[in-house]
Order: sequence, then C-alpha cells, then structure tokens
Amino acid sequence: MATENRINFWRRNAKVPGSVQPVYGAQHPPLDPRLRRTYPKDTKPKFNNLKTKKASSFHEFARSTNDAWDIDEEEDEDFLGSPAPTLTLTSGLHSTSRQNQQNQADDTETGESHRLAPPRTEAQNFQDEQEEEEDAEHCEHVNGMVVKSSSEAHLNTSSVRSTLQKQQSLPVRPIIPLVARMSDQNASGAPPMTVREKSRLDKFKQLLASPNTDLEELRKHSWSGIPREVRPITWRLLSGYLPANKERRDLVLKRKRDEYFGFIEQYYHSRTDEHYKDTYRQIHIDIPRTNPLIPLFQQPAVQEVFERILFIWAIRHPASGYVQGINDLVTPFFVVFLSEFVTEDVENFEVAALPLDTQRNIEADSFWCMSKLLDGIQDNYTFAQPGIQNKVKALEELVSRIDEDIHNHFKRYEVEYLQFAFRWMNNLLMRELPLRCTIRLWDTYQAEAEGFTHFHLYVCSAFLIEWRKEILSMVDFQGLLMLLQNLPTIHWGNEEVGLLLAEAYRLKYMFADAPSHYKR
Repeated sequence: MATENRINFWRRNAKVPGSVQPVYGAQHPPLDPRLRRTYPKDTKPKFNNLKTKKASSFHEFARSTNDAWDIDEEEDEDFLGSPAPTLTLTSGLHSTSRQNQQNQADDTETGESHRLAPPRTEAQNFQDEQEEEEDAEHCEHVNGMVVKSSSEAHLNTSSVRSTLQKQQSLPVRPIIPLVARMSDQNASGAPPMTVREKSRLDKFKQLLASPNTDLEELRKHSWSGIPREVRPITWRLLSGYLPANKERRDLVLKRKRDEYFGFIEQYYHSRTDEHYKDTYRQIHIDIPRTNPLIPLFQQPAVQEVFERILFIWAIRHPASGYVQGINDLVTPFFVVFLSEFVTEDVENFEVAALPLDTQRNIEADSFWCMSKLLDGIQDNYTFAQPGIQNKVKALEELVSRIDEDIHNHFKRYEVEYLQFAFRWMNNLLMRELPLRCTIRLWDTYQAEAEGFTHFHLYVCSAFLIEWRKEILSMVDFQGLLMLLQNLPTIHWGNEEVGLLLAEAYRLKYMFADAPSHYKR
C-alpha cells in the first residue's frame, strides 16, 4: 500500500488526503553508502538488487530500488515500537560522551585544550609513535596486565579517542566523527582566534550594542559568516524576530515567548483529535529521523520540543499543514539558540540539565524564527508544492545556460531535475550538507536579500556544478541518481561553504538580471 501511494503521488492528478503531504526521497535513512562509491568502468561491481538494464523512467527506477530511502507505514510502527536499535546507538554515543568528558579533563590538567591545538604533522605523529614504544618499557604490571601510570595516560588521549570512535560504529553506516561535529572550523582543527576574526567580533559587538542596530550594516558583516559568540542575537535580528531598537527587545521576547506557550496550552492537547491525529502521527514518525547520528536530537526532551513546535506551526498554517522536510528547518535555530547557553560540544549536551526557563526560551525562539523563515517560502509546502516546482524549473533553465554539458548529460540518460533537486529545494540543502555547514550557509541566507528564496537557487546551481567531474563520469541513470542523492560532503567545513557561496554570488551577478545571458 505504501509503495502504491508513493507512486500515485507523482501522477499528475493525484490527491493527497488531509494536510500531510509525503515528500518523495525526503526521509532518513539515505541510500546505502556501499552503493555510493564511484568505480572505474571496468571494475564497477554489479549489485544483485538493481536492474541489469537501464531504467527508462524515474518510476521504473523507484520500483527497482526496493524502497531504499523510504519506510512503509508498517515499518514506521516497528521503527517506533522497537527500542533495540535506538538503545544500541544511544549506549555507544553515551560512551563517546563520557570519553570526551575524560579527554577534556585531561586537557585541563595539562593547561591546554586539544581543540585549540594546531594540526599535527607527519613528523610529529612519527615522533609520538617512537615515544609510545619507549614508554612501553616503563609500563607497570598489575595482575598480569600491562598498564601505564596515571602521569603518562594523558599523552595518548588522541589515539584512545581514535580507537573508541572506530569501535563505536554501525554495521552499514559508520558513525564518522564529522557527522556529529558542529564546530565552526574545518577538520584540520580549531585554531586560536586570529586578529582579523577578533576584529570582526568586536565590530559585531559594537553594532549590537548600539541603541538602534543598523540592520543593513549588520547584514553586510554577516554575509561572510557570523562569529559563534554573537550568532544567536544576530539571527534573531536578521530574521525579523527582534526589533532593531535595543530597549524594546526584552519586552518583545517576553511577549512572543508567552504567546507561544499560550498556543501550547490552547492547542497541543488536540493532537489526538480526529482532525489532527494524522498530522501528529506523521510528525511523531519524522522526529527520530531528524539527524539520527547526532546524539542531541535523540534525547526525549529534544524530540518533545520538536513535536510541539511542528504541531503548533502546522495547525496555525492550514494552507500547507505539516510536510515532511519542515522538521529539518527547526534544527539550525535550535542548535544556535542552545549554543548561547552551552560552552562544550553542543552535539553531546544533555538539554534536560538546563533550567526549565532556559529550555522554554530556546523552544519559543526556535518556533518564531522558523515561522519567519517559512513565511517567505510557504508556497513550497502548499498543495502540489508549486514553489518547489517553479524553483526546480528555474534551476534547470539556469544550468542549461551555465553548463550545457551537464544539462545534455542529464537529457541523454533521462535524468529529470525534479528527481534530485526536489529535495534540495524542500530541505534547503540540509540533507546534502552537514549541520555545521548548514549553519554557516544560513548566516549568508539571513544576510542576503531573499536568501532562502532567490539566492538559494544560485547556491543549488553552484552546488551542482561543484560535482561536474563526477556527474559526467556516470554513464547510467541509476548511477547518476545515487550520486546526486548521496553527494560526498561529509568532510565539508567553512572553507568549502565559503567557496560555494562565492561561486553562487558570481552566478547571481552574471545571470540574475540577464535573462538572455548565454541563452541558446
């Protein structure tokens, strides 16, 4: 039944019951990573579960992948009712959290933090290996076991951490540390703040401390990224949630937060009513799929916050209701506002440890900022989702002018832009990028005029061109779809997002006001 419903969704006149609109390909988990690899033409393996002949249409491809990225309704119930996988993952994540706490304690004793250490060279790593061999001679023997003295234990925290991360992995999709890492810096480590960064932070603080914040100047400085220390207040201002007048901000915050929890008291109990139970059921199913590899979002307290936010938004916007993918749009706001009260790693922080008033403030602010965002793109989520349809068509037309080779390659292998770009528009690239990259991307979106609508089109174009070589190397329909739905961005950081945004700005400058530029 679920397969039939999904295929009917793509037919021209299919009607979706109620306000819950399923989005094809928007659910977790993604495709099996074993199918994402690119192989030389001669050595590419043949997978038994794929069709041997080229699929002639997207519908045939959908039927041939055995619901690789979808979950049936019956499986949804099993997913919610079976705690075993969650317990396995959670226990491993708690172990990792405890190890991180121990490592932080060791770093504190030595007077420096491993997060501030510069990248290590190969020579330094080789020297460490030699020192480890020498230290082995000084190990103590206790009950027939070789152990190191406590004074030497802290020297190998990095190797212990690496071993633990290798052990804490899933059989199919290993938990790569960068998946859950929300640091602003790249994988090379977090260097100390440079003179330029300190100067930028001082400029932000000066703008925010003025009686009336100059929002245009604030947007100008935010385009190239917002410092972590001032990101929460800056996002509230740029999203229109807070006024520019400093004296009015506290009153506005109190009024809006009280208003949100008034909605909770008035409407949340109706989630089990006949009229809303389908909406709430879909929300309840989608919440555990939100960033499933990040421990923060697997906490019951956090999932309850998301359920309340999404349900209240859905019933207050009956034109669209809840649509799969909106759940992702809450996460950047929640993480940013949580970071205002958390100094350690946000991804492993126990939200229930915060004071209740703080939790309530984070929840209310996340709701209102998400609502401000969705106010500008709500036509993406109304019936038939015309906003997304128009944006995907615009992307196709733009790519045909920017890179004719990619456009013709898609036409040759019958790949339609809707088959991969629908999710790019529906989720604002959140399923394609790590969360840390999404937060950096949204710094620019908040600063750019019509960032989430108009500028996002050029970001998607630049993102597609980024994988030009890999796309042109794929010579079959299935390989192209698997690549485009599982692009290897796991190691991306600020540097890659900055280059992507620079290219998007170049494309906008060249094509936005020139509808016939490069037109054939």
